[in-house]
Amino acid sequence: MSYHNPPTTPRKSATFDDYAISEIRRAASTGIYDIRGGGSKRKVPHFDDLLFLGASISRYPLEGYRERCDTSVVLGTRHAKKPIELKIPITIAGMSFGSLSGPAKEALGRGATIAGTSTTTGDGGMTEEERGHSKTLVYQYLPSRYGMNPRDLRRADAIEVVVGQGAKPGGGGMLLGQKISDRVAEMRTLPKGIDQRSACRHPDWTGPDDLEIKILELREITDWEKPIYVKVGGARPYYDTALAVKAGADVVVLDGMQGGTAATQEVFIEHVGQPTLACIRPAVKALQDLGMHRKVQLIVSGGIRNGADVAKALALGADAVSIGTAALIALGDNDPRWEEEYQKLGTTAGAYDDWHEGKDPAGITTQDPELMKRVDPITAGRRLANYLKVMTLEAQTIARACGKNHLHNLEPEDLCSLSIEAAAMAGVPLAGTNWIPGQGGF
Repeated sequence: MSYHNPPTTPRKSATFDDYAISEIRRAASTGIYDIRGGGSKRKVPHFDDLLFLGASISRYPLEGYRERCDTSVVLGTRHAKKPIELKIPITIAGMSFGSLSGPAKEALGRGATIAGTSTTTGDGGMTEEERGHSKTLVYQYLPSRYGMNPRDLRRADAIEVVVGQGAKPGGGGMLLGQKISDRVAEMRTLPKGIDQRSACRHPDWTGPDDLEIKILELREITDWEKPIYVKVGGARPYYDTALAVKAGADVVVLDGMQGGTAATQEVFIEHVGQPTLACIRPAVKALQDLGMHRKVQLIVSGGIRNGADVAKALALGADAVSIGTAALIALGDNDPRWEEEYQKLGTTAGAYDDWHEGKDPAGITTQDPELMKRVDPITAGRRLANYLKVMTLEAQTIARACGKNHLHNLEPEDLCSLSIEAAAMAGVPLAGTNWIPGQGGF
């Protein structure tokens, strides 16, 4: 009698999964690292790991149709003569003309204006479309200095000194040659069609003391009218926030690793920085330790998708949030109606992140004249405004359920966590307990 083992299902390695193997083969074949846009795709603790504790007997909820829940925010109250007053605490992050098309930048300005909030220039300078259609426009001041000039600094409503961003803390920007059109080349003083890689640090300062001098210089140029933001990637949020405040910032913008980028090395996107959730409480603690919480405003960005994310970020201590990738999707990027064309590019609508190639079928992350025609700035702007309206209504609904008449009245006490990791990062109790990992309790 013979015995035969039944066949078993082949088992693949958890370490060398299909994607890891494909990347090894791609690297071996090409000899170059992978470049892509978008944000981190790995799963990390995020706002979904937190839940709100709505009111019942121990708390008193607000009636949604009869009791007010305010959403306004004022940014830049510390030093600026003209702080920014916004109707909602959801702003549009910096995304450059060059990485985005002209019609897309115009649509962002239109949508933000309808919603009563601000948009941001990004690298590469200020376009007339964006300035003309943005009631409140923040001008980014980056290491590259592309497109920077005193006139536009004065035309802006605020200035954002970019030290780093969440997708690539410590790294510079990329804009590959296929997206450097005649207009982009003129604005950036670059040769047409040649890859542009921005510096990873500002050329004229090397530390917080120099940053203080630079901020004073910007204030002098703008007659102390404009709020000065400092944007940092989510790497060492406590110390970076504290140093930004000491250097004189009116607003700190903190961008976690889920924040997107037009293009950088994938190894950067996936392996540098911290999750947004892990960055908020250390930054708030720095502001509190300096006696500057709510005096210096904190804007959080990186993976904000809906009103619940907004409410959770504010409950953890932020004054406002900023969206980038979500805003592009609202405009129409990654739209399934272009699925056939996405597939021709070797991808799919929900995964397209080769923005640097300039072939976006939606016409948003491209400089191709024919593809750009697919973006109607008026329609796309209305879509963005609708999305911002829904996010705000969702955040208000949550705040009222917690008994709060302003989104800024939400607090960590309104939250619990579904996982130990998120509880530790957010500094809120694990659900069903009063235990905050690392802080005692039971």
